[in-house]
This record gives sequence, structure tokens and C-alpha cells, in this order.
Amino acid sequence: MIDLEQIPVKPIKRKTTLNDVWRGRSGYLFILPHFALFAVFFLVPVGWGMYLSMFKYNVFSQTFIWFDNYKRILSDWLFLKSLRNTFFYTFGVVPLWLGKALLVTVLIYPFRKGIRTFFKAAFYLPHVTSTVIISMIWLWVFNPNFGLLNYFMTVLGLEPVVWLGRSLTAMPSLIVMQVIMGGGSTIVLLSAAMASIPEYYFEAATLEGAGSWAIFRKITVPLLKPTILYALVMGTIANFQTFSNIYIMTSGGPEFSTTTIAYLIYETAFKNYNLGLASAMSMVMFGILVVLGIVQFKWLGSNVEY
Repeated sequence: MIDLEQIPVKPIKRKTTLNDVWRGRSGYLFILPHFALFAVFFLVPVGWGMYLSMFKYNVFSQTFIWFDNYKRILSDWLFLKSLRNTFFYTFGVVPLWLGKALLVTVLIYPFRKGIRTFFKAAFYLPHVTSTVIISMIWLWVFNPNFGLLNYFMTVLGLEPVVWLGRSLTAMPSLIVMQVIMGGGSTIVLLSAAMASIPEYYFEAATLEGAGSWAIFRKITVPLLKPTILYALVMGTIANFQTFSNIYIMTSGGPEFSTTTIAYLIYETAFKNYNLGLASAMSMVMFGILVVLGIVQFKWLGSNVEY
């Protein structure tokens, strides 16, 4: 009796057709437009910035100096001060801004859909308003002579404060402004994520006798971790590169107390015309943001399934 399993079977080779080639590579054509934009507006500028950072580069001369620009900025007191200011601003704004967004989301969640939509739209409105307009309004709020904040200070019997004219209060004032005005888009994202959590989790916890704080800490926050991670990473990147409000409201003063890396890069490149040094600063900022992103993904990057 012939054992069919031991008979060698020669595979039938099918000739590859143009249709097979097209089917295997058609996906690349769909991602090509996006990749082209990504390359033109990200990869090329980053590569060019790395190249310029190796030069003493200005309008009139270009001299290759290897890593001298990096050595210079890492020993420059103004760059180190701007680095401290940027970290202080970012880690002052992001936790408060994210906590505010999470608190507002939890507070408006029990309301019916129409009321939730109203509050989300109200908090989102500053997000679509020009940063210049918002900064001009807050310049009036912080004005030492006729500003709204000092008006309330005098009503309470307190002395007026030059909020943006003192190194002790300038940066905290900017942080307060950003926390109050920011978080609108995060509230919308967190609201959508919270609405997708199955309701029976909350019902089961309530039946087991869990209080509001326990439900928030043990159910709401863990299941919102992917959205919180996204908001944390994007918020850190955005606030680490803050520029417009600094440029309009303080111009880096007083006594360089509000000079951030982004503002220092602007001054170095477009006022002092030292493009090589500004490129080195940009690369340092890029490296710091990459490290911060990795740390945040390691901290909150665990997947949550339900």
C-alpha cells in the first residue's frame, strides 16, 4: 500500500503578475502623500537643523566648527536659565492644566448630553481663539494701574502688584493664565473617552459600596490612562515650546525671568542672526522632548482593556 504522506509534493509555482505586484505595493501609494508632507515639514527641517548646528552660520559667513555650538550653549548662563524657566513653566502648567481638565470632565459627566455639550463648547472656545488676542486681554488683567486683578486687590484692601514687572511674579502669572485658558481640547477628548467606559463598571462599584473618590481613583483614572497619556505628551511638547505669550506679554523679562528656550532661539536666530547657535539650541530642545516623551510613555504607557 502506498503511503501518500511520504510522496514528495512539488509545489506549483505561479507566475507573478503585475496585479500581484500592484496589490503588494499599493499601500505605499496611499501613505505617500502623508509621508511626503512629513518629510518636507519635519524630516528635512530636523536634518537641516542638525547640519546648521555644526556651523558658525550667519548671513555673511559659514564656518564648520563641529560641536563648538553645543559646548557654548551648555556653558552659557542665559541658555541654562532659559532651560530652567522652560522646565518651571512646563511642569507648572501641565499638571494643573491636566488636573483641571480631568476635574471638569468628571463634574460635567453626570449631566444630560445637551448640558455637557454646552460646557465642552465653552471650555473649548479659548482653544480656537488667537493666542495674540488672549495675551492682549491678559495684559489688561495684569496691568498694574487699571488691571482687573489689581482692582480686586484694592477692593480686598491689598496693595496693587506689578504682576509682569517683577521677576518673582512674572512666570507664575503666565502659568496661571495658561492654566485658566488651556485644557479645552483635553476636556473634549476626556469626555469622549469617559463616555466610552461601560456604565456597568460604575454601577457595580456603587453596589459594592464604593464612594465617589474610590470610583474615580480605581475605575475612572485607570480606564482614561491612554487618553491622559496622549494629553500629557502633547501638552508637554506644546508648553515646552511656548513662545507667543512670552513674546507679547513680557519679551523674556524682567531680568530674563520669563525667557524660555523657544524665545531665546528666536532672539538668537532673528535678532542676533546666529543661525548655527540657534540650531544647536533647537536640537537640544528636540532631544529633551524626545527624552520626556519616552519617560512619559514608560510611566503611563501600559495598555488598558475592558
